[in-house]
Amino acid sequence: MVKTAAGKSEGLLAAIRDLESVADAHIVAGNYDIIAEVDAPEVYDVLSAVSSGVQGLEGVTETKTYIAMD
Repeated sequence: MVKTAAGKSEGLLAAIRDLESVADAHIVAGNYDIIAEVDAPEVYDVLSAVSSGVQGLEGVTETKTYIAMD
């Protein structure tokens, strides 16, 4: 889940979708602005994609990561 700076969601959506491990991403209404699904073989790979990929994008102000267990 990604919070963005005001007016940055649409541009960041394209940048997030372009990241290698991102399977899908959507702009949403609510506490966060974008939900991105990362497909990776290990939990470490998910955390790496978020910390080096998503959080490194200009305009990202906060992320929250949830790991699916099934």
